[in-house]
Amino acid sequence: MELILHLLQWLITFFQSWREHMMLQDMEDENDDNSLFPTGRPILPEVPFDMFPVCPFGCQCYMRVVHCSDLGLTSIPSNIPADTRMIDLQNNKIKEVKENDLKGLTSLYALALNNNKISKIHPKAFQSTKKLRRLYLSHNQLTEIPANLPKYLAELRIHDNKVKKVQKEVFQGMKALHVLGTANPLDNDGIEPGSFEGVTVYHIRIAEAKLTSVPKGLPSSLLELHLDDNKITALSCLISRLGLGNNKIKDVENGSFSSIPNVREIHLENNKLKKVPLGLPDLKYLQVVFLHSNNIAKVGVNDFCPTGGSMMKTLYSGISLFNNPVKYWEVQPATFRCILGRNSVQLGNY
Repeated sequence: MELILHLLQWLITFFQSWREHMMLQDMEDENDDNSLFPTGRPILPEVPFDMFPVCPFGCQCYMRVVHCSDLGLTSIPSNIPADTRMIDLQNNKIKEVKENDLKGLTSLYALALNNNKISKIHPKAFQSTKKLRRLYLSHNQLTEIPANLPKYLAELRIHDNKVKKVQKEVFQGMKALHVLGTANPLDNDGIEPGSFEGVTVYHIRIAEAKLTSVPKGLPSSLLELHLDDNKITALSCLISRLGLGNNKIKDVENGSFSSIPNVREIHLENNKLKKVPLGLPDLKYLQVVFLHSNNIAKVGVNDFCPTGGSMMKTLYSGISLFNNPVKYWEVQPATFRCILGRNSVQLGNY
């Protein structure tokens, strides 16, 4: 009877785990290419590994995924199956990641430790996890980014901790790090010069921090930069996809966008802008501009679209200007001559 109940439980959880299995399937290949997103075709296991008595007490184990979330755990369980690909330990009371907590987990691909009470991670904690690609440490009590992170880590989420400084050497040798998310009490001096040298980061999010300007020394590979909810007052140099909502920006220097010719989205909502930033018509691929909730009182006929036929520009799919003191009846129709359709503009009343 116990075996039958176990089989029924596995059937219920089987489809819930299918998505995770697809994400982790690329780790089956001995010739792993260290890519961020797996592309291998998933193959169903003949026997779920939770048919064997190796799952930590209270957890659920299936398809090489170990779920131990919301159990009130104060430490990482000791008897995790050696061939585990993903461990979910979210929403517990874990205070520390010890040296041997992950020992022997040489196939581990993703580790979720969000929303715990972690304040300490042993420098050798990740020594065995050579294939770890995704590490989630958000909503903890860390005061620094862990040392000796796996060199092939592709995604690190560590926002909502107490990190005040990004040490220069912390990302050294991590050439596969593509996504970095941190929302901590960082100020302008909190990111040491050279911190991103040799790192191919595509997406950085430093939101809800104490930055008053765009950090210097950002990697040239950067495609998305999100600096929402800081104290930024001016822009001088930007990159590709940009999120700068909820700051205190009063002006965008002329030429600020010249270094990001391929930008597609610019988010500058909830700032203190008094005019539409200069240079938007020169951005050939720009499609979305968020400028709502500023102090823009006037919109010029050439603020968004290039003049003449000198450049073929991608049509705008979204321009938001609502909640500004602009008189919409004074805006000339030709101002939005390069939009996809009339629903692409949100003007509204002040």
